[in-house]
Amino acid sequence: MTTTVVASAAKVHSSVVEATELPRLIRLTDNLYGAAFSLMKLLPARYIIDQAEAAGTLLPGTPIIETSSGTFALGLAMVCRLRGYPLTIVGDAAIDRELYTRLTMLGATVEIVEDTGQPGGIQGARLARVEELRQLRPDSFVPGQYDNPDNPAAYGSVAELIGGTLGPVDCLVGPVGSGGSTGGLAAALRLSDPTLHLVGVDTHGSIIFGTPDRPRMLRGLGSSIHPGNVRHSAYDEVHWVTAPEAFHATHELFRTHGLFMGPTSGASFQVAAWWARQNPDSTVVAVLPDEGYRYQSTVYNETWLREQGITPAANPAGPTLVDHPLDAPSTWSRLLWARRRFDDVMVPGARA
Repeated sequence: MTTTVVASAAKVHSSVVEATELPRLIRLTDNLYGAAFSLMKLLPARYIIDQAEAAGTLLPGTPIIETSSGTFALGLAMVCRLRGYPLTIVGDAAIDRELYTRLTMLGATVEIVEDTGQPGGIQGARLARVEELRQLRPDSFVPGQYDNPDNPAAYGSVAELIGGTLGPVDCLVGPVGSGGSTGGLAAALRLSDPTLHLVGVDTHGSIIFGTPDRPRMLRGLGSSIHPGNVRHSAYDEVHWVTAPEAFHATHELFRTHGLFMGPTSGASFQVAAWWARQNPDSTVVAVLPDEGYRYQSTVYNETWLREQGITPAANPAGPTLVDHPLDAPSTWSRLLWARRRFDDVMVPGARA
């Protein structure tokens, strides 16, 4: 039975940002809880802007430039619209028509760049364009979600909510893109319990945890660059999941628990549900980053799935345990990262 844990009394919020930036904590099974966000990236977007205003580096009317093709762009557009900052978003073709419409309605200028074959793929091309625009507008502010330490620091309030509501947590599971949510939450929760087990969820074709770069169907997690906010030594375990597996878990999250979430939430739920079953005496929290409305014409659309050649399907065998990222097969895979640095994992001697 799915139950919602109420953390605080109702209040009148000063804005939609304040009203929606924190997650709902929902009990999914006896030992598994979901931290379900409406729009998770709204939290770091607001926090980064707050910190820049407090430091005096962001003044009224300052142009803001950032790269994102997903929810950070939307969160930033909401904050900038409410506070009067002109915003330019540098994205790519992953910005679908619906997201483009929402961004432009909020007053953002959206630039779409293409992969030029340079190092870092499309993300590298986007970052290069941001730097070009920054040089053209030296008075601008770049939030820099991939490297700005205020991104992971923003999640301290979520850690307070989780700890204050659920008490000690044994395992935190979440998707890894910029590294902000999993890294920031784990760092804050480990202040009271350093033994917290952190599981990062990635996908094949992402270089974050050492698999070769290639096109990825599962978006919203993974990367073709190494974000500075990904502190590899924080992770105890890493899983790579496929799009068909994650899409099936996304559907299952809705069918079973009524949670209409996006595919990164499905990927997180897939791994967290497995981990919770393997460790029934542990309290497990899955980070569920955003709702599913953006994906109604894709992940939830049978015609689109058929056109992509994808049949959502579970993997009842569970993850394949590997000793090195380069040994990960093209199905659900798992590596005991053991809080090692990236280079320590990738050296040839680390491979069994």
